[in-house]
Amino acid sequence: MKKFLKIFAVVLLIVFVYLRIEIYPQLDLISGFSAKSVASGHFIDGRSLETIQKGDNDIDKVDWATNAIDENGKFAISKVYGLKTRKAIYREGLGVTLINDDFDVDKPYNVPKRTVLKNDLPYPYGNNNPVDTTFANIDYNKLQKAVESVFDKEDQKTKRTRSVVVLYKGYLVGEKYAPGFTETSKILGWSMTKSLTATYFGILQKQGKIDIMKPAPIAEWQNDERKNITINDLLHMNSGLEWEEDYGKISDVTKMLFISEDMTQPQIDKPLVGKPNNSWNYSSGTTNLLSGILRKQFKTHQEYLDFWYSSLLDKIGMNSALVEVDMAGNFVGSSYGWATTRDWAKFGLLYLNEGKWNGEQLFDASWAKYVATPTNGSNGQYGAHFWLNAGGKYPDVPRDLYHCSGYQGQMVFIIPSMDLVVVRMGLNEGLDYNAFLRDIIESLEKDNKN
Repeated sequence: MKKFLKIFAVVLLIVFVYLRIEIYPQLDLISGFSAKSVASGHFIDGRSLETIQKGDNDIDKVDWATNAIDENGKFAISKVYGLKTRKAIYREGLGVTLINDDFDVDKPYNVPKRTVLKNDLPYPYGNNNPVDTTFANIDYNKLQKAVESVFDKEDQKTKRTRSVVVLYKGYLVGEKYAPGFTETSKILGWSMTKSLTATYFGILQKQGKIDIMKPAPIAEWQNDERKNITINDLLHMNSGLEWEEDYGKISDVTKMLFISEDMTQPQIDKPLVGKPNNSWNYSSGTTNLLSGILRKQFKTHQEYLDFWYSSLLDKIGMNSALVEVDMAGNFVGSSYGWATTRDWAKFGLLYLNEGKWNGEQLFDASWAKYVATPTNGSNGQYGAHFWLNAGGKYPDVPRDLYHCSGYQGQMVFIIPSMDLVVVRMGLNEGLDYNAFLRDIIESLEKDNKN
């Protein structure tokens, strides 16, 4: 009996040590993710707690969390087995921010000034209903089948697509939504937000207010080799700085998103482990550093907040769009951009049009080529905050395809040679995008095959 008790005690000790070392530190991240997800989904898109828990939070370990929403206080609280309580607050104009115990919820804050695009144009260049257009070269039955192919049938939960929008030659030719979602549903783009963030540098460059080939204006780097890192290097994720982008454990990116007060800082603090312009490494920390660099371009925080909307989002009628901020008030340019699927498609169309929108050139046409040109070391996979098909990842799709990409398969595909934009939003990255895009493209080529 004593021997059994000793063995049991040893096993219990091993389990305790494992839980303490491996699991307990993760609880901050788990409850943080859950609280942020619940608050954003509810207060930004009006989803119920049940819907969020069965959809957005149906992720390994995240589903351990117990969640509650406070309607009057506009916040959500999550905890795991009664431990590590985290709180996420909603503020109109700023979205949801995951906060810590030191955050002053009563402190005054600035909000972006918004404008609504007003013209008499149909979607996508205006906010009126889209024109019912028929193209002779489109096989609409085949197009519809291609769109439907990425949606689950009743009671399935494998493809988990929420929405698809197809724009061809500037017209809406395909659209579908899963039950519970419509053209007015706002969906988190996750890392598609990175492409938005990069675009502001193209806009500032056209305005003659920034030179991306110059060293990044980071005071902490001026006394070491990091002083040679350019904004161009940062835009290409090719700075040579250390960064671990692993969402399955406690890493640089998870600590930044779910613990940091100022998300522009973590990448600044990292050492140089490679050579700038020769050490491609995907880094959300780099994008939030770029958000901080954008902040330095303006005299006031209000100007910084307004610029993200006045120069781009509201300018092209992405009036549903919202980019959330961290505790320090910086836009979380790596991850927290929301918009309807139709509005995400407008962003793709802006690039398809090489920066021109309703006659106004927001960024130079050369910028669209810049973001779609492969960076060193990426094997044709990555440009400047956009993913590419230059390396043939999608073999049956034109090589000039480039796209915004976010966690769980948020996608804005831009195919200039086909005059095509395809948006897919959902909760599963494992789709066969090559077949999906191939079938859509083939549906547009009916006349060419006759």
